[in-house]
Order: sequence, then C-alpha cells, then structure tokens
Amino acid sequence: MRSFFKQLIIIYLALLSSAYGIDKTGTTAAKFLSIGVGSRSAGLGNAFVAIADDPTAMYWNPAGISRLESHEAIVNHNTWFADIGLDYSGVVVKVSENSAFGANITMVSMEEIEVTRYGNEDTGETYRAGNLAIGLSYATSLTDKFSIGGNIKMIRESIASNHASGFAIDIGTLFDTPFGFRLGTSISNFGPKMNMSGDDLIVPVDISETIEGNNENTTGIISTDHFDLPLLLRVGISGNKSIPNIGGLVWAIDSGHPNDNNSFINTGLELNLLKNLLSLRTGYRSLYLNDRVSEYSFGVGLNLNNIIKRPIHIDYSFESLKFLGTTQQIGLRIGL
Repeated sequence: MRSFFKQLIIIYLALLSSAYGIDKTGTTAAKFLSIGVGSRSAGLGNAFVAIADDPTAMYWNPAGISRLESHEAIVNHNTWFADIGLDYSGVVVKVSENSAFGANITMVSMEEIEVTRYGNEDTGETYRAGNLAIGLSYATSLTDKFSIGGNIKMIRESIASNHASGFAIDIGTLFDTPFGFRLGTSISNFGPKMNMSGDDLIVPVDISETIEGNNENTTGIISTDHFDLPLLLRVGISGNKSIPNIGGLVWAIDSGHPNDNNSFINTGLELNLLKNLLSLRTGYRSLYLNDRVSEYSFGVGLNLNNIIKRPIHIDYSFESLKFLGTTQQIGLRIGL
C-alpha cells in the first residue's frame, strides 16, 4: 500500500510540474469538461472532490461511487450564461458492498446561431453548436478507509458541419485519514489531443492566380491544430461536525491545478438542519486565480426521505459571475 501511495504522489507531482511549464491559458479543447456539474457541488463552491457522495462523483472523483449505500440516479440542469444549457445525468449501480458501476452523460446545448458573412450580415441562415461526453465508471473500496475509481468517457464537440472527437480518463481516490478529515484526489480529462474536421473545412482553392489555364476549382482542406484536453489535478479535504440541537456542519476545501491556467482554491460550507431535511450551502471558488470571474455561490437542498419515506433529494444553487451575470442549477437525486 505504501508503494502505491508513492506512485500516486510521483504521478501527481509530474502532472503538476508540467502544468506550470508554459502559460497555456485558454488553449485547450473540450473546455466544457471544466464546467462543474451538480447543484449541491455548485452551492459548495465546487469544493467537492473529498465529499463525492452522490452520482456526480463520476465527474468530481469516481472513487466516491463505491461508498454509496444503494443504487442512485441523478438528473441536473445548469442554466448557464448566454442562453447555454448544461445537462448532466448519471446512474450508479452497486454490485457489492464495496464496489459500484456507473454511467453518465453530459450535454451542452444552445440556441441556433445566425450565420453572418462579410458584407452580408442578414443571410437568413443558422447553424448549431453543442458538446457531448458519455462516460462509464467503476470504483471499489480496497479497505474500509481507502477507495479508488475511474471513469472513461467519449467526447464530441460540434459546430455547424465540423466536429472533434476523442476520449479521456478520470482517476480518483478517497482516504479517511486518522485525523478526522477525508482526503480526496482526482486527475480529470487525461487523454490525447483533439482537432476539428468536417465539410466546412473543405474549400475551393486556386493554386496560383498568376498561371493561366490551371484548374481554379481545386479542392483544399483547411488544416486545424491539435489541442490538449483540459487536464486538471484536484486535491481536497472535507470533514463534518455535529452541532447539538441544530444539526451538522460539512466543510470542504479543494485546490485545483489545471494545465491551461493558474492554480486555485475552492471552499464550501453546508449546514444540515431538521434531521437533515433542509441543507443550506455557501461557497467561494477560484480563489487566487488570475482574472477570476466567479464571485460567490449559495444553495439549498431538501431531503424528502423522512417525509415520504423515499430517498429523494432536490437541490438548487445560485452563483454570481463577474461580468457574466448569474447561473442557476437544479437537480433531482433518487435512490433506486
């Protein structure tokens, strides 16, 4: 076990050092993979890698699905800025007390966009753009304190008649430390580079306008660059504390180390009241990130298990973004 931990630490340090080698801000493909999923995690300021206790763990830290008590499903909608919507759905099936399989899908959609051309802005034409990621997860608890899991996903970006496809792997661990807090780590979006291709990149080319008699209708293909995926290393801690006559308090702190930006810190607090019927959340994310646009977030959750005797959770979150307005998420989680 010690050698395993040493290998993980070496991998993490290697990835972290490579992330600081060159400034690559805004130069990755499939950037939608960096948008956090889940209303509860959003309310906690995206400090979730060491909590990871619902089906969105397949995004934050796949190791967490091994610790779910039963089969679970979740649907979550994120109303993002600029009329962009992000929908996440996931199902986790427990195959034993310590192991689980999961499947998830993330979709980014937007309204049709009007086509404009130089000298002709009123074309009457439109095109669509969207993103898709479909993943399969597996996690197991090797001991009563240590869990490990992975998620492999197919990725597709499309705009008009062009698209880019690829795949990526996420790996995560959870460890209940002897110091009263939980340690979570994850590496997300590890995979090959992606580039755009499609019919819109096929154009007529006149090889040489100075040569008479040459074929002016030669077909050419615009060459596009290959871009890295948004690789992200997360390390986080979380804990909980019982408050007599009130309920319980959950806290979490995450540090993120992306390959296309500077490192940052997310923090979150959750207060559980009325025998966990009501949860109030607040968070602050992207601390120490240059040109950060996130300001603050809060959320609320209802656990209906004590009322209707069914494990149903409804979560809502609100986040304020500098210059970009606000985003809202709502999610429904059901025990199966």
